[in-house]
Amino acid sequence: MRVEEAIGRQIARLRTERRLSLTELGEALGRYLDRPWSRQAVHQAERGRRSFTAAELTALALVLDTSVPVLFRAEDDGIELPGRAVSPEEYRGILLNRERDMPLDGVEELIIALHDIGEVLSRPALARLVRIARVADQVARP
Repeated sequence: MRVEEAIGRQIARLRTERRLSLTELGEALGRYLDRPWSRQAVHQAERGRRSFTAAELTALALVLDTSVPVLFRAEDDGIELPGRAVSPEEYRGILLNRERDMPLDGVEELIIALHDIGEVLSRPALARLVRIARVADQVARP
């Protein structure tokens, strides 16, 4: 996947979570940029069919109430750069820190922990256990 596609997927995901239409996101971006994005421009961005300036990435992060590194998340896909493909591990590593021996700061540790918690909570077996625990609580109560 190209890096623009990874960013586009995050824009689409966050826009949907925030319940913004394509037009609403484009208009909100206009508060930070010279002019708003059209509905088509937002659609193109979400499909990974455009490059982004630093100002646009900053505006997107502000409007979508997130951080710039979150916009670059690519789940478990590798990233294709013009010169070569980057493995998912290598790509994730650059989003957190470049030095493997360098300790993570508190924010990076929290991001990793939250990602791991999200992965665990999304497992179907855990969801079944949560439902079982709820039923057991209801039965145990008088």
